Amino acid sequence: MFWIYLGAIILLPLYAQFKVKSTYKRYSKVRSTSGMTGAEVARLILDQNGLQDVQVVESRGFLSDHYNPLTKIVALSTHNFHEASVAGTAIAAHEVGHAIQDKEAYSFLRFRHRLAPVANITSNASWIFIMIGMIFSSMNSLLGIGIALLAVGVLFQVVTLPVEFNASTRAMNEIVSLGIIRNEEEKSAKKVLSAAAMTYVAATAVAVLELVRLILIFRSRD
Repeated sequence: MFWIYLGAIILLPLYAQFKVKSTYKRYSKVRSTSGMTGAEVARLILDQNGLQDVQVVESRGFLSDHYNPLTKIVALSTHNFHEASVAGTAIAAHEVGHAIQDKEAYSFLRFRHRLAPVANITSNASWIFIMIGMIFSSMNSLLGIGIALLAVGVLFQVVTLPVEFNASTRAMNEIVSLGIIRNEEEKSAKKVLSAAAMTYVAATAVAVLELVRLILIFRSRD
């Protein structure tokens, strides 16, 4: 059982990273028939959804694409910002999907935003209690506190899943309805978004497995 757990927490993230990098590398070299750069795709979808106040800027770093709800900025990594590729189109649309969620007050996105600062604190603090509780069996109550704090971080990971999947669904709807991608490009764009989603699925699976393992340890000491 331990080896299955160990294999899962090591192999799942590695596979997810490999999948997203290889898929992105492949489709970032496929020029989109629309000839629109990621920045142009993002701007078009934003304007079509009445989001003229949201800016589209370039972000340094590999796959550093993101949407910041506080500053109302869609940031696209250099290649996606400047190049016209199927991968760039899909990722740009995905980030705009988050902006649309923000505009429509999508419940899971709102909940994740409220939970984020709490989860950051509890996730970091949890390991102090967990380590002390694991080392000193007489302090099992501290292990329990650590598990409870860690659970908040795991909840954040779980809530992230519907947010990301919903953004991808919105992205596909937008680029198809606006005619930004056509024919076989639709399948390719879905592959890019599915590969990206795998990283969130893997991270959540690992977090849940670790939480379950600690709960089992805690219960075995009672």
